[in-house]
Parts: sequence; C-alpha cells; structure tokens
Amino acid sequence: MNKILSVCPYCGCGCGLYIHVEDGRITGVSPSRTHPVNRGSLCVKGWNAHEFVAHPDRLETPLIRDAGGFRRATWNEALTLIAERLEGIRAEHGPDSIGVLSSAKCTNEENFLMMKFARAVLGTNNIDHCARLCHSSTVGGLAAAFGSGAMTNSISEIADASLLFVIGSNTTEQHPMIAMHMLAAVDRGATLIVADPRRTQIAEFAHIHLRHRSGTDVALLMGIMNVIVGEGLVDADFVRRRTENFDSFAEELKRFTPAAVEEITGVKANDIRRVARVYAMEKRSMLFYAMGITQHITGVDNVRACANLVMLSGHIGLPMSGINPLRGQNNVQGACDMGALPNVYSGYQKVADPRARRKFERAWRKRLPAAPGLTIMEMMEAARAGRLRAMYVMGENPLLSDPDINHVREAIERMEFLVVQDIFPNETSELADVILPAASFAEKEGTFTNTERRVQLIRRAVAPVGEAMPDGDIICALAARMGYSMSYRGAYEVMEEIALLTPSYGGILHHRLSEGFGLQWPCPDSSHPGTPYLHRKKFAKGLGTFIQVDFLPPDEPPDDDFPFLLTTGRLYFHYHTGTMCRRTAVLEREEPECLVEINPADAERLGLKDRSVVRVTSRRGAIEPRVLVTSRVPEGTVFIPFHFIEAAANVLTNPAMDPGAKIPEYKVCAVRLEKIRT
Repeated sequence: MNKILSVCPYCGCGCGLYIHVEDGRITGVSPSRTHPVNRGSLCVKGWNAHEFVAHPDRLETPLIRDAGGFRRATWNEALTLIAERLEGIRAEHGPDSIGVLSSAKCTNEENFLMMKFARAVLGTNNIDHCARLCHSSTVGGLAAAFGSGAMTNSISEIADASLLFVIGSNTTEQHPMIAMHMLAAVDRGATLIVADPRRTQIAEFAHIHLRHRSGTDVALLMGIMNVIVGEGLVDADFVRRRTENFDSFAEELKRFTPAAVEEITGVKANDIRRVARVYAMEKRSMLFYAMGITQHITGVDNVRACANLVMLSGHIGLPMSGINPLRGQNNVQGACDMGALPNVYSGYQKVADPRARRKFERAWRKRLPAAPGLTIMEMMEAARAGRLRAMYVMGENPLLSDPDINHVREAIERMEFLVVQDIFPNETSELADVILPAASFAEKEGTFTNTERRVQLIRRAVAPVGEAMPDGDIICALAARMGYSMSYRGAYEVMEEIALLTPSYGGILHHRLSEGFGLQWPCPDSSHPGTPYLHRKKFAKGLGTFIQVDFLPPDEPPDDDFPFLLTTGRLYFHYHTGTMCRRTAVLEREEPECLVEINPADAERLGLKDRSVVRVTSRRGAIEPRVLVTSRVPEGTVFIPFHFIEAAANVLTNPAMDPGAKIPEYKVCAVRLEKIRT
C-alpha cells in the first residue's frame, strides 16, 4: 500500500493527510502526525475525504446536449464545439458578453490558468468565483485598512494565545481543526469570547457569549471600541506610530455608547463594557471571524470595524495577536490570490493599473482589457437583461449556492450557451449545453493555499476516472483550439509563471514546497522562508487606516407579513452544495435531510414539534423542511443550512448586496412559517 501526502479538499484549514492507495485504488486516508494544522487529527469530513473520488456518479466523458438530452462525446468534439460557440458569441456580441466562473475547489495553478484564459483568450475581465459570496468583504475591508486582505497569524499560534474573540464564526463546525487549537488555548487558561446570535457549539465553551441581533455587528463592535476609548484603554503608542485617521474615527465613536448599543443589539451594556476591558487589556489577543461578519449588506463595514478594533488595541503585528478571517473552502484564499476576480490579476494587482496591465501583456503577448469585469451577481443580472450570452463554469454550482436561486435559474436559462466543468453532475449542469469531466484533488498535481496563507502541494494518487482530465489541462486544450497557446510541461511550470508575475508568490515553487508542509506568503524570493504573521513592523500599505463606519440595519427586517428572521449556514457533517459530502455514506447518514431550527417558544406558539413539516416562505419563494426545536436560536429567528437541494435555503435568501464587495446578505432575510403536518 502506498501513502501519498496531500491536502484535505474540504474547508480552509488545509489539513495534511495521506491518501492510501492499493492496486491503483484509493482505500482510505490518514492524518499527518506532524502537520502544523491538524497534528495527527482529522474531522469527520477529512477522515472520509477519499470516498467521493470513486463514486459511480463521477463524470467520466464529455457530454453534449441534443434534442434527446445529453449524449456522450469525444474530447475533440466537445472542445471544438465550445471553441466555435464562444468565438461566435464573442464576434457577434463582444468579449464582455461572456462570463467565467472559476473555483475555490481547484488548484492555484488551475485558477491562474482560468484567469489567463478569460483575459488573454476571451478578452474579458468577467471572471469571478465563490469568494464573492463568502469573503469579498474581507478582501475589500482589510485591504483598505492594512493593504492586505488575509489572515494575519498562523494557526499554530492559536494555542498560545491568551484571549480569543470569535465573532460570526461557528468554528467547531466550519473549521474543526482550528477550533481544536482554540480549545487547546482554553485548556491552557485562555479566555474565549464568542459573539453570535445562535448558541453554537463553540459558544458552549465560551467564557462570555454575546447574543446580538443578526445584522447588528457594526453597532456591537463600535460599542466595544467606545468603551476602550472612553476608559483610556487605547494602545496610544501603537495608534500614534502605526496608524492614521484616528481622531475623526474617535469622534464617530461617541454616538455608540453602551446604552445606545444595547438598544440596537440586545446585548447588555455591562457585557459590552466587560468584553471591551478584557479584550483591550490582554496583549496576546486574536480576533477571528467568518461569514457571520461578511455576508451582510454592511459586510465591508463589519470587516472595517474588526480592523479598527485590533488597531485601537494594538493587537496586530505580533505572534498570537491579529485579525483572522477564516476562509471557507480549501482554496478560496488561493483562488483570490490567483486573480480569479473581476478587478485584479494574481497578487491583487489591479487590472485598471496601466503598469500592472503592461506587465501581464508583455508576459502573455496579448492586449488585455482595462475595465474591471462583472461579479457573479452582476453576471446573472446581465444574463437576465440579455447582455451576457455565454458562461463557462468551472467547479461552481450557482443554482444551489447563489441567493434567490429562482432568479438565478431564470438568468441561466436566458443564456445562449453554458459550459459546466466539474467532477459530478449538479443542479447547474442540468442546464448546460456542454459538460466536461474534471479530475478530483486525488487525481492531479498542484497547490492549495489555506486560510493562513500556507501554500501546499497536492499530489496525484490515482489516475482520473474514465476520460476525465485535470481542469488545467482542459483549459489549455480549449485555449489552443481558440488560437492561443497555453502549453506547460506540468503544474510546476504554471507555478513558475505565477512566481514570475506575482510578488507575494515570488519564492513559491514546487520543489521548495515538496520539502515540508508548504510556505506562507508573502514569500518574495527563493531564499525567503515565508511569513508566519503579517504587519510586523509596518502594514502592507504603510500606515494602518482607521475607517469610519456607521450602523445600517439589514435590508429586509421581519414585519407583520414575514415575522421571522432567517439566517443560513453550514453543518458539521456537510459542505456547501453537497456534491462531495452527500456522496459520502457516513456524512449523509449523520445529516440526511434539511432541518429548520426554531426556538421552543416559537414552536409552541405555532403548534410545531420536532420533525413537523413546515412551509418557510420569503418574498422570493418557499421550501418545506422538517422542524428541529432547539434553544440554539433565539426567539424570532430560524436557521436553515444551505446544503440540501430538496429544501434549498437559497430559494429564500435576499440578493441585496454590499455596495462595495457585491456580496449578498445571506445572513438576514424575513420569512414566515406555516405548519404543513405534524
């Protein structure tokens, strides 16, 4: 039996695991005992990460739609058809009539190639991926404050911290191995503060749990900072030496007294004061957040408020001291780093910057578009309006992951041509004109970048199933048919091009990554050891900037017609749109169906009990899940996971967006509940 070192394909923790192979077949996985993230452990998804690879539902050949449905096709036939249709649509309607969705499930090399294909081959900046729906607020918010939109510390530092402030993150379910380090810190005496409207599992371990109303994060954070300033707990030396714009920011804080914030958030004024004092006075303090902060119409302001808090207290630029957005998918950090976004090339170099554009034009020998492209949500609106005629989707499933999916379906059905490239058929591929079979993480070479900026190798353990190909090979083959050569001897050569064009990845090469458990960017040259924590002596942009923010209520609060507040999220045993986890026996056995969480008082009032079937209706649609009566949710709030197509939460969710990041407000919308049967 061979054991091939790789990286878990689920969340952003980036756990090291060995894939067990016997007679060309994967038989299981085991954790790396020395990996700095998981240290010999895996969560339930990690232990079962191999099972979906050989599932009988895997796509094995290209498929082309004809009058009778889908038929098998050769690679030559499928790629020729795609090239002809994309070229025809581009010629008739222009390059910006085509959109591309890249993928946080694919490697850095594949995301770079897709970004290059969109810009150099198609001639459009219309490329985006699921980071738009989870952490685009982080990229915008932290970049404006610090110059870099990433986790500032390493996961291995967590266990030695003295205080952990977790806001908007259900860490034990979303990032179990990071939670393992948090609980180790608590065992060593660290204080754990959790701010979350739900009583999540991580909140059960908290010394202080702030249950603020959904959508009031800015007010809560501003209230905490009001106390820090008012009681003289500011790190004045840090603020003076390392930051700018403090005075105008401090003036804005005066309105957010603890009493005023209590009215907005429901959190007691004394609890706000207590958290402010504990957080400000403990030097090894780390702040963590996830989609509970970002997925709001004020997502960028939420992130800016977090950034302001760490600067105010001087809790950044040191080990065990910083701000740490926990990225959702295995390579969502890397997909952003690689420029699978409409406004930047790799390394967040702006497409509108003439110097950056010239650099990429020289390297690729092609004129590149200067105007930023469309985001995912904007692409769907353009499709509904008839401006976006074609889309190439790699490793994404917008018909389950995007908000208001009835609206998304209408948009996709109006497109002239849709290509879906994936390892399994999914809800989006049902509408495709061509489906391309891709290789899974265990069937190809490349790198993933985890939430702590650690770039790690994945290694091919087995051959791809059927005629499936690695995503990067498919992209290069299609580019060749469209008259542009993208020829590489392997993923290592793609990474060499990335290093050449991307300063933060300048020293990251495959032969260096093979020597251990990867390197953390920024790693500017081949002798650089990587960077375990950011902003040591100065921020990436020089001085950190205090940015004024204000409280804005959610776009769609409850009312008489829709009296409940709906929030959505993930479950421990499942993952995103379920294409992998719902084809894994253990995971599907543990959570086989969608359950809507409802508070016992609300359930009694509506005559509901456990397992009752209820219709949940918003202004956009309705679903009929079963009920789970639990005090995890406060009165007036219900929670629905978004993994289940048979009760798809995103039928209900509100597509209202943050004006800057264009991220939808998944975490708050108004619904009503009606009992169907007991």
